[in-house]
Amino acid sequence: MNPGDVYALAGVLACVLLAAFFAAAQTAYSRMTLTRALKLAEDGRRSAQRVVRLVQDPTRTLNVLALLVVAVQVTGVAVLTVVVARYLDDAPGAAVASVVGAAAMFVGAEVAPKTLALQRTETVARVTSGWVARLVKVLSPLVSALIWMGNVIAPGKGLAQGPFVTEDDLRDMIDTAESDEVIEETERAMIHSIFELSDTVVREIMVPRPDMVAVAVGIPLGEVLDVILERGHSRIPVYREVRDRIVGLVYAKDVLGRMRAGDGALAGPWDDLLRTPFFVPELKPVDALLRELQAAKVHLAIVVDEYGATAGLVTIEDILEEIVGEIVDEYDAEEELVEQVPDHALRVDARLPISDLAALLDAELPSDEWDTVGGLLFGVLGHVPDPGEHVDVSGVRLTAELVRGRRIAKVLVDRLDEERVVESAGDRV
Repeated sequence: MNPGDVYALAGVLACVLLAAFFAAAQTAYSRMTLTRALKLAEDGRRSAQRVVRLVQDPTRTLNVLALLVVAVQVTGVAVLTVVVARYLDDAPGAAVASVVGAAAMFVGAEVAPKTLALQRTETVARVTSGWVARLVKVLSPLVSALIWMGNVIAPGKGLAQGPFVTEDDLRDMIDTAESDEVIEETERAMIHSIFELSDTVVREIMVPRPDMVAVAVGIPLGEVLDVILERGHSRIPVYREVRDRIVGLVYAKDVLGRMRAGDGALAGPWDDLLRTPFFVPELKPVDALLRELQAAKVHLAIVVDEYGATAGLVTIEDILEEIVGEIVDEYDAEEELVEQVPDHALRVDARLPISDLAALLDAELPSDEWDTVGGLLFGVLGHVPDPGEHVDVSGVRLTAELVRGRRIAKVLVDRLDEERVVESAGDRV
């Protein structure tokens, strides 16, 4: 082997070491958050201060490191292939050598350094910060030019924005943290629920108008107090003539304050106690509603549909229950929405969300047009069902068990076997 080839192989080894260095740095900086970097910098070390500056501009830092990793890996494999080809007469031998070299590069310059960076993220970030800062400063113009060229070929903001983490990535990280016992299962569920707030609209969590506790504006204040004491609500919607016309809210503390005025205080008019209601559309995202309620400093909002009619009401407690689960206080009567019954799979409250029933049965149920099981049954039938009427949807039979007036109260749910599904499909044809 001539001296030139020895130097070339030394260069290949140098490429492996450089690739390992850059790959470790890339992994470390992709995992470093600004909060984590600032905490690291509390000890005042210059290396930690450099880490903070690099993390503050992750697009530039990670793109430079990505370019360096690719450059040294390609260079190393190419040089190794040229050297080996001189000693092998056949092309297949050279190809095998290239594959072996690439495999060695993968293990030595990818797997090993990245594993180390995952285990010692802060240490690797601090140790590599000096060279990384210099290289980022020198190579940033080149990387920016390459990104510009890429955006010319494939217009868009993806490359300009650099590496990013999607919501699905964050969800996977949370699931991994729970499986590794870093966080509790309840914490994982709460975090997932927070993500889902933006995908949930007010209509899905509100108390529908028929279930609202409301009082007429003309009744004696003593009767209003009776409703407050019986139902345990601190805020009661007030309507004029029909429940669709909400004209205000009456607060329990205002009624109690009026009581202090004397024995006859509850007998007179009480229009002056009405508070202006806060109205929201039924399709407003729940996370946006929470911000609005916080800004307005109110706890209850009246929900209206697209025609301006009252659809229901929603409280901050309803929103919190989407995150932490059902909150039951001393005034809430516990009611099972789902129960097992003989001869049937389930008996469910008609207000049960379709998504919850689908999860229980591991079935695909249509939920685009309806939110609740009762709404699905009503919508498919096209009329108010009589007790015993049923529909078959996606291999699930829904039977109206209890109907109060025009409202479905209880629904029996059965899973259909394949033969019954075919029969049901034939009946519809």
